[in-house]
Amino acid sequence: MWADPDDDPRNNEDSPEGELATLQDFLANYRITLRMKCEGLDAEQLARRSVPPSTMSLLGLVRHLAEAERDWRNWITDGEPLPKLYGKRDADFDGAVAEQAVVDAAYCDLEREQAAMDAALAEHPDLSERLGKEKIAVRELMVHRIEEYARHCGHADLLRECVDGRVGQ
Repeated sequence: MWADPDDDPRNNEDSPEGELATLQDFLANYRITLRMKCEGLDAEQLARRSVPPSTMSLLGLVRHLAEAERDWRNWITDGEPLPKLYGKRDADFDGAVAEQAVVDAAYCDLEREQAAMDAALAEHPDLSERLGKEKIAVRELMVHRIEEYARHCGHADLLRECVDGRVGQ
């Protein structure tokens, strides 16, 4: 098992009450899962493209999800979009190099962008409310965020197994 069930931070005794709390709980657990998949690895292992010919790496996934969080915030604003964190398309993966400074920056970026997106959505607890220029429903955005993290946690399972043989649960 990846984590002892008694020590797994994703195990909650209480089921969340209501749709919004349920969506937030699923998102939080996928975020924790991504971090768990990366734990205990050095910069080289995190940056390794371990499932060729894919250019994905665990570090690239962290950077990609930081970029996604920023992009989602752009979806719900009416103002000018924030610039990309890493530049052109796929720069989040291409720039995921085996340097500790890049790893540290990626985790800082992810934490900052998650917190900013969470704060922006906290102002809109009505899941039916439509936001931004495209008028996306909060519910649709929350489900999309969960789907994005879930999909990439599956990628992280494969990447991690190829790095050191550790498998997901």
